[in-house]
Amino acid sequence: MLDAGPLIELADARSPLRSGIEQLLRVEPGRVVLPAPVSAEVDYLIGQRMGRMGRRVFLKDLAEGRFHVACLDAADYQLVSRYDEDSADLDVGLADLSVAVLAYRFETRRIMTFDERHFRALRPIDGGSFVLLPMDV
Repeated sequence: MLDAGPLIELADARSPLRSGIEQLLRVEPGRVVLPAPVSAEVDYLIGQRMGRMGRRVFLKDLAEGRFHVACLDAADYQLVSRYDEDSADLDVGLADLSVAVLAYRFETRRIMTFDERHFRALRPIDGGSFVLLPMDV
């Protein structure tokens, strides 16, 4: 499961984190899932940081299927809403909540993120805790 931060760094050729993220993506078992709300966030942030050319590279990655983009359905949005109510003190937005809900749907606890503040505090819907990559490897 992917959050925005690592994808922003992956898009930046000058980022010292880029090669580590590329390596992690290569060895990650199974599909690399990108929640649709996160893809919109990534598009916006890459545009802010790297401009239109950076956004075009990201869009090309999406078009070529580099990441499996998963959309939320009505039942997922109900889970997002309940999850948001249960974690109201964390002030988590739609993008992060979609990561947690889709992690449940795809039966994983592995999240590639730099957002320890939210994902260390959030609990998977089925209990336990998330494995945050690259921190927990």
